[in-house]
Amino acid sequence: MTFVVRAAHDGDLPHLYEMAKLTGGGFTNLPADRTALTAKLARSHAAFARDDNDLADEQFVLMLENVVSGDVRGTCQLITHVGQKHPFYSYRIGTLTQHSRELDRTFRAEMLSLTTDLEGASEVGGLFLHPGERAGGRGLLLARSRYLFIRRHRARFADRVLAELRGVIDEAGGSPFWDGLAGRFFGMNFQQADEFNAINGHQFIADLMPKHPIYTAMLSDTARAAIGLPHPSGRAAMRMLENEGFAFENYIDIFDGGPTMTARTDQVRTIRDARDATVDAVGDGPGGVEALVATGRLAAFRCAYGRVADHDGTVTIDPECARALGIAAGDAISWIGRL
Repeated sequence: MTFVVRAAHDGDLPHLYEMAKLTGGGFTNLPADRTALTAKLARSHAAFARDDNDLADEQFVLMLENVVSGDVRGTCQLITHVGQKHPFYSYRIGTLTQHSRELDRTFRAEMLSLTTDLEGASEVGGLFLHPGERAGGRGLLLARSRYLFIRRHRARFADRVLAELRGVIDEAGGSPFWDGLAGRFFGMNFQQADEFNAINGHQFIADLMPKHPIYTAMLSDTARAAIGLPHPSGRAAMRMLENEGFAFENYIDIFDGGPTMTARTDQVRTIRDARDATVDAVGDGPGGVEALVATGRLAAFRCAYGRVADHDGTVTIDPECARALGIAAGDAISWIGRL
């Protein structure tokens, strides 16, 4: 309970940059580029500063901080409305079935079709936890804090939400999917494309890639095997998304072939099942349960683990959580039991 998720501010640039250098590449929401990260923080600052309920093209950056030491050990992001500045492209995996009467055979060919089906959805992403902190439920705290943020600002988010998972990257830092498909159309290797993509976005790929469907049988075995698979480090994140109600519906990233998970926003488990309540007391009351607790709006948003005793609309919260969140009796919270 010594960790709290809070809104990012300009002073977090060094923390974001240090974490970006640890991602190992292919993590486009957290590029190891100070200029790009500065722009990301500026965009987040503007989003936190706008206090109305209109849906717009915005990005919120949250940080995981140790309230005792002040160390920042993780980050995550929310994008409210993808595909507004540039089209939001994905590949959709489909099947074409054809039958030959002369051969008495039916052929089923898997195809990748370029699509903007997910345009207009909200996105949760950019989740990175320092390697030394991947224990004690801190990854879940970061991930689920995004859903409590959405619940507390529901009008600022779309009715559909997606999450893009990083695809397979080999030991040499290359992408089998990139090498087998997109790399054949560009004069750069995956590492070069990864750096350009992280700073400038992947619109350049969509601009130059062929728009007609691509038969996966024409790809190399390694490229085909990577389609829709998450990076090994993202398997736990995929399970967390599935536990929240996200599903893989045959959409993949056009850059590295990683899976795109989708859900109806109001059916995401944490958003749907969380409760809103007023704090009636701070103390170690009987009947408390371990919970994820959020309070505040926009830049004042904070989220932490705590112990909550429910009294039919009012709650008692343990003192450590109350201190971490800066709340007292009479304040409003959203909470849900800890998994």
